[in-house]
Amino acid sequence: MDSVLLHVEAEGYIQSLEKISLREIGSPKWFRQHEYIEKLNMQAILNASANQEEFVKDLFVSHGKIPTLVHGMILIEIWKQKVFPILCQLQDFSPKSTFPLYMVIHHEATIINLLETIMYHKESCEAAEDAVLDLVDYCHRKLTLLVGQCARGENPTHDRLSHSGLSDMNSIQDLRNQSSMLEFEISLKALSVLRYITDHVESLSLSVLSRMLNTHNLPCVLVQLVGQCPWSRKNRGKLEKYEEGKWREIPAEDRLKMTKLDGQVWISLLNLLLKPDCQRKYDFNNFNKNQLLKLRGFLTEVVIDQLPNLADLQRFLSHLTVTEPAPPKKELILEQLPEIWNGIIAENSGKWKAIAKHQVQKVFNPSESELRKQANWLAETYNLDVIESLIPDKPKCGTCGAEGVKRCSRCQGEWYCNRECQVKHWPKHKLACQLMAEATEKLQKELNIKT
Repeated sequence: MDSVLLHVEAEGYIQSLEKISLREIGSPKWFRQHEYIEKLNMQAILNASANQEEFVKDLFVSHGKIPTLVHGMILIEIWKQKVFPILCQLQDFSPKSTFPLYMVIHHEATIINLLETIMYHKESCEAAEDAVLDLVDYCHRKLTLLVGQCARGENPTHDRLSHSGLSDMNSIQDLRNQSSMLEFEISLKALSVLRYITDHVESLSLSVLSRMLNTHNLPCVLVQLVGQCPWSRKNRGKLEKYEEGKWREIPAEDRLKMTKLDGQVWISLLNLLLKPDCQRKYDFNNFNKNQLLKLRGFLTEVVIDQLPNLADLQRFLSHLTVTEPAPPKKELILEQLPEIWNGIIAENSGKWKAIAKHQVQKVFNPSESELRKQANWLAETYNLDVIESLIPDKPKCGTCGAEGVKRCSRCQGEWYCNRECQVKHWPKHKLACQLMAEATEKLQKELNIKT
């Protein structure tokens, strides 16, 4: 299997990671750190998918850099909320390329993806230390956003933009659309991170446990996710589910099959409702009880057959219907506050417009030579052969769904199992292929890159 980084390279990258200020986002220093994290993310996925030694995770733990990752992720979250909208409204902002801005927006997705890989392990949860509190708050923000968007019918209907399609973005509005689509996927990754945190509640402080159960009432948030299932939709009468960055049509025989995301919600609920530490801390008042009892309608035989541990949850809910659990014991807990979020907000409060103006002038209007460097970096970092090795499933034929063995030579974005399928699919693929190829040629021309 291909390797992105050697152990010694990964260690050097991780040791060099540091907390960056909001003002420095998009600077060469920030861009270099973004490159490091992208490559570390790829290597972590490679090791985990191949059941190899997860040395990236081990290095993050041993060097105490997980809090730095969490800080970098929340920094971009705040930038997207506070600075990006102001930046887009500035009259003098007309960037030659939206690529640098996309990299900033994408940075949050890269970090949550890396955290999804390394937080599976108990030692990572412990090494995060007080940053776990910020991570729990972050996951709660993303999940409540997901629930709200689903309730309003606002979840994105398109697939995530692949790195090969970056050049399709030529306006701030395109960038906003991609940000919305990335936000959806980030929220799904946050669900997985939350599940792994709940796997290790025994290692969490009382403050973190209290924040999950009482401050944020995560069990009730998860009940909403079970009911709404944002990663599933009906499109023209056909069931589709969001998997690996794409909406995929589900065959009739697989419609009752549980997805990974379904499993993450149910396992999180099992952890938060059945683990003794959680049961002692959670308030089973009338509102919470009524919300939890809604789960009974979803615990069918088919679901329990796929995740047998849910039989324990079913018995617990049956018992809950006829009992009044004792209220949680009131204990004196010194409530911890999310230091990362609060610190960034406090440090930059009232400076959002000044930061936006600074970044327009100094960061997001790069020269052609700087754009050329960034484009070369893109080609090197997002090597297609490496990215394909990160995908657990082999590429599928765009016509029949069989394993793809040859790629469209013009746009590089579609796969086929044979020449016949490629010819058959061409009338449907022609327009998308032409647009992607023209956009790529346009970007190369703008940056004076010779093909």
